[in-house]
Amino acid sequence: MSESVASVTAQAPAQDALAQDFVQFAVDCGVLRFGEFKTKAGRMSPYFFNAGLFDDGAKLGRLAQFYAQRLVASGIEFDMIFGPAYKGIPLGAALAVELARLGRNVPFAYNRKEVKDHGEGGTLVGAPLKGRVLVVDDVMSAGTAVRESIAIIRAAGATAHAVVIALDRQEKATENGKDVEHSAVQYVKNQLGLQVCAIAKLADLMQYLQAHSTGALALDHQRVLAYRARYGVEEDSTCSSGVGLGRSL
Repeated sequence: MSESVASVTAQAPAQDALAQDFVQFAVDCGVLRFGEFKTKAGRMSPYFFNAGLFDDGAKLGRLAQFYAQRLVASGIEFDMIFGPAYKGIPLGAALAVELARLGRNVPFAYNRKEVKDHGEGGTLVGAPLKGRVLVVDDVMSAGTAVRESIAIIRAAGATAHAVVIALDRQEKATENGKDVEHSAVQYVKNQLGLQVCAIAKLADLMQYLQAHSTGALALDHQRVLAYRARYGVEEDSTCSSGVGLGRSL
């Protein structure tokens, strides 16, 4: 079987069409909003991304297309999909459907927060966890959900191999209430050893705002620039290189 290796540059290209289309889509859906929003870390952010507002079939289907396109471009290989409760469940299911539509049918599983004490019992639903597992989520704030997913996957005897998210905020994580010099994505990649891929990054959002910096968006652009200057992390690759997605080894 032939294998193709995909190389990913250290920085996003000047014109990342897929990322720009996704940012526009998220704005049009009201998923990406501008203003003042308090983050989990207690920061006042000038933008907010709420994937729960991909709330109908058309939006969820289009979102799955973005996930699938970015995965194919990344070259990351995996054997099955895991959607962590709760937001990861519809995201993982939608991605599995889209990949099957493209001819890549892979197993899918998710977890419950509560242990079921009847029927099959347990906290896992769907296909048995095995092989290289791709975790699907919306954003990564502290990496907590990923660490929980890794524990679940390892306990089942499988390998947590990669994570795909919708948006990489590219900002400093917090530990014990203090800012650190790495992001949650960087922590997952460098400390936990997982490949991470995002449909879009904060840098792509800034490009979008710069290209649309008239009226209210001009002020939003300045606010995002200031937020980035205060909390941003140094650029690195959001999608790690890997082996072609097309087949499960």
